Order: sequence, then C-alpha cells, then structure tokens
Amino acid sequence: MTIEATEDLHGKSFDGFTVEVDAGQQRGDIILDRGDMNTIAMGQREELRAAFETLDRDDRVRVIVLRAVGPNFSSGGYIKGFLEASPEHVSKLADNMAAPTRCEKPVIAANRGYCFGVGFEVSLACDFRIASETVSYSLPEQKLGQIPGSGGSARLQKMIGITRTKDIVMRSKRISGQQAYDWGIITEVVPDDELESATDALVAELCTFAPLAQRTAKRLLNETEDMFLSLAIQVEGHCYSRLRQSDDFKEGVEAFHEKRKPEFKGY
Repeated sequence: MTIEATEDLHGKSFDGFTVEVDAGQQRGDIILDRGDMNTIAMGQREELRAAFETLDRDDRVRVIVLRAVGPNFSSGGYIKGFLEASPEHVSKLADNMAAPTRCEKPVIAANRGYCFGVGFEVSLACDFRIASETVSYSLPEQKLGQIPGSGGSARLQKMIGITRTKDIVMRSKRISGQQAYDWGIITEVVPDDELESATDALVAELCTFAPLAQRTAKRLLNETEDMFLSLAIQVEGHCYSRLRQSDDFKEGVEAFHEKRKPEFKGY
C-alpha cells in the first residue's frame, strides 16, 4: 500500500490534521490528529476546506474519507478561538465546513467517541457517516450562549425534521450512534473495532461504480433537495439523458450482457 501526499499539499504542515492518498485504493484521507479530543481550531477550518478541494481535484482519488486518530472524532471547536476571531472570519465558518458537500466525489465520515459541535457539523456535510457504537453526537452551543454556526442545525432539520432538531439543538442533547441511525442521521453503526473495516468496505464498494454517474447522482440529489417534486423529476430526466450518451453507460450495458465486470473510465 502506497501512501503519498497530493501534489498540491506535498510538504505542507497542517494545523491539527494530516492528509494521505492511497492511489492503490483510490482514496484520499483527511485525518484529524490533535490529541484525544481532536479540537478544531479556527484556522484549521480553512485548511480543511483547502484539503477537501485538493483531494477533489486529484485524479488518483475516487473517494474521500474524513477520520480521526484516537478515541474521539472531535469534541468540537477551540472555544476561546471564537472570541479571538474576526467577524469576517466567523462569517466563513459554514462555507468552510460545507466543503465535503461541494466535493464532486463521495465523502465518508468515520465517527467514534465524541462528535460534538463543528465535528458533528462537518460530518453532516459528508455524504456517508459510519459510526462506532462508542459515538456520541451533540450540538452543545446553547451551553455557551450560542447556536450552531457551521450548518449543523440547518442540515439536521432537513434530515430529521424540526421537532427532533429542536430536541438536539435547544437542549444541547447528546444522542447515541444507535439513535442517530434510527433517526436517519448516519448510514451505519458498527462495533468500535469494526469502524475501519466498515469504512474500507464502503470505499471499495463506491469505487466499483462509474465515476461520472456517481458525481452526477451526488450533485443531482444535493441540488434537488429543496426543489418542487415536478421540477426535481425534470432535472433528474436531464441528468439521465446526459448519462445515456456517456461511454461509461455503454460499457455498463455491454458488461451486463456479457456477464463481466465493467471497466469504467469516468466519461
């Protein structure tokens, strides 16, 4: 297994995380690594955005994984940093943490232990969330006299509705991985010692699909979330028609009839 840095990020020193590319597995990992709590500093948020954007441009990478070293994904932001940051900097928090959503490629968050505040918010911006049974999710900003500022309450409300979102946000309530799964917040909950293998399996599965169709599906689903049904169906039809002209679709049909594994190229 070859682990490399992306060309854009080669030799760069990051604030509280590392970046790795495994070309053989077609994956790029962003790995939070700031002690057991993995707090996320203000400046780190902009660096994380840049890391996601760079991996999204890397032709060796099909899937991006956001994970952490240690027992906790992240206990949240560096609290004192909020008072030290300028209003302009604070105004960009949600945009930085939306980077996984803007990526064309699928993004997986692997969560264990504390997943609080901005750690929860950036995970919500990913396409898939796999959680260890040890995970505990929370948006605790009410305890600081604040509200979530990186998209957390908005994304949760889309996923689980206003009643459950109020329960989490207005009470700074912690929820378990099983409850998060039951409510549709996470994709899968697994025993703690299976988090890495479950993440590896999802990466491998996603890499079997046609890249162009996968990028199209992600963008379609993101952009039609707030559309009227009739308009969303029209947009879906246009995307379907476009993919009908792709080499990957032709390859997929031929491979199906020839009973062989397709070799998708991404166009």
